[in-house]
Amino acid sequence: MLSKNYRDVEQEPVGNDKSVRWVIGKPEGAPNFAMRVIEFEPGAIFETHQHPYEHEIFVLEGEGVAEGPGGEMAMRPGIALYIPPSEPHGYRNTGKGPLRFICVIPHIE
Repeated sequence: MLSKNYRDVEQEPVGNDKSVRWVIGKPEGAPNFAMRVIEFEPGAIFETHQHPYEHEIFVLEGEGVAEGPGGEMAMRPGIALYIPPSEPHGYRNTGKGPLRFICVIPHIE
C-alpha cells in the first residue's frame, strides 16, 4: 500500500495557465492506471481534443465546464465525469479561483 500527498509531487506546467501532477503511476507500481491532479487557473482553456482511451474525472475545487459532443457539463466540487475513448472533449475554468480535479487514465504503451 502507498500513501502520498499530491502537494508533494512536482507540478508540471501545461502552457502558462495549467499544470499536472502525476501522483500515482508506473513508478509507484501501478500497472494499469495513472492518477493525475490537474489545475487550471481562472480563465484557462484546454481546447477540444480526443484520445483512444477513457478518462475518469473527480472535481476537487473550483468551477468550470467540460465540453463534449452533447454540450457542456458543469465541473464543481463533488462532480464525477466519465469521458469515453475517442470522444472529443475540452475543459474551461469559469470560476474566480483554481479549477482542480483528479483525472485517471490507463497507461498507454
